[in-house]
Amino acid sequence: MLLTAVAAAAISTPATAGTPSVTRGSLVSVTPLATYDSPAQVGDLLSAAGFATPISRYGVSLHRLVYRTIDAQGRPAVAGGLVVLPITTSRHLRTVSFAHGTSVYRGDAPSAGGDTFLTGPAISFAGAGFAAVAPDYLGLGAGTGPHPWMDVPSETSASLDLLRAARVFTARRGVDLDRRVYASGFSQGASAALGLARALQDGADPWFRIAAVAPVSGAYALRRVEIPAVFTPEVQPRLAAAYMAYLLTSYDRLHDIYRDPKDVFTPDYAGIGDLFDASHPGEEVLAGVPSSVDELLTDAGRALLRHPGGRFAAALREADSVCEWAPRVPVRLYFSPGDEQAVTGNTVACQQSLAAHGVRAPAVDVGVDTSYSGMVHEGSQLLAVSQIARWFAGL
Repeated sequence: MLLTAVAAAAISTPATAGTPSVTRGSLVSVTPLATYDSPAQVGDLLSAAGFATPISRYGVSLHRLVYRTIDAQGRPAVAGGLVVLPITTSRHLRTVSFAHGTSVYRGDAPSAGGDTFLTGPAISFAGAGFAAVAPDYLGLGAGTGPHPWMDVPSETSASLDLLRAARVFTARRGVDLDRRVYASGFSQGASAALGLARALQDGADPWFRIAAVAPVSGAYALRRVEIPAVFTPEVQPRLAAAYMAYLLTSYDRLHDIYRDPKDVFTPDYAGIGDLFDASHPGEEVLAGVPSSVDELLTDAGRALLRHPGGRFAAALREADSVCEWAPRVPVRLYFSPGDEQAVTGNTVACQQSLAAHGVRAPAVDVGVDTSYSGMVHEGSQLLAVSQIARWFAGL
């Protein structure tokens, strides 16, 4: 079933003024990835990957969508994402958008389909009866160029345009997506989910509306909480170095925050930005970063993080703004205590910021599971997803 011209026009949005025209959310390609015909297959897949108490009411089908969007400068770009649909006779589905955690390698994206840790959340929501979309973001999956890590505006635009592309795709299959969107995401994706929710509440799309928000283990307060924590044992030291190298190189590409890498990175790591171009697998990146932030940074680099100014401070304010608004829909913040990557103070800070805007956002302690990677952080996704699916289903 093809979309009518009217429906297609309602979904699409032109590019930012001053840039070449692009029909945002238009499909470039669709690739079937896998089908799990029965609820039992879905449950077995999720349980084997470590997802706690999965809901598996339906079989599911997985599809890679490549679609048109804009890059971090508002120029035409393409991106990819995963769409998972329940195998059901229903012709009308509510939608969950789930944004994934930090990836450094282009092949580590939901639409690549090879890692159930990345595909599992969308499979979980589809198994519960939702249409589920999982954006790759810019530069990952089908995207080109470096990934603009922790850039909320481009995370938001990529997520929104995947929703539009999914509506085109499902309409061709005779399925109508409900206006209601339930936004969730893990780690980096927690900020992306809040950014998408804010955009939808502000009317960024003529069709979709936000229904509820459930971020998991986000770094919502980079400047006030997360960056100070990387200089303490609260954040695992090698991962602290990796995250700060990623942050500085990504923000320098976007905002020109330092004159020369040698000014902020020690001589052995002055070229570390090359590791974060999305072409190096995560194991290679971790092997190439030092064992601590102190080994990574010069005195000037440490000062830049501890006392950001100018364009860097403005970029951090934008990232931290994801909790500085008043959602008019239910919000829950999911976390695991003792998180050694996105420290729990981030959730506390987000909860306080929302409260200052008159919004009560319960913080949900999902417990601790270190079976996946030995880390509390990754375990929080495995524990939270089914709880969120049940909450969304009951709204």
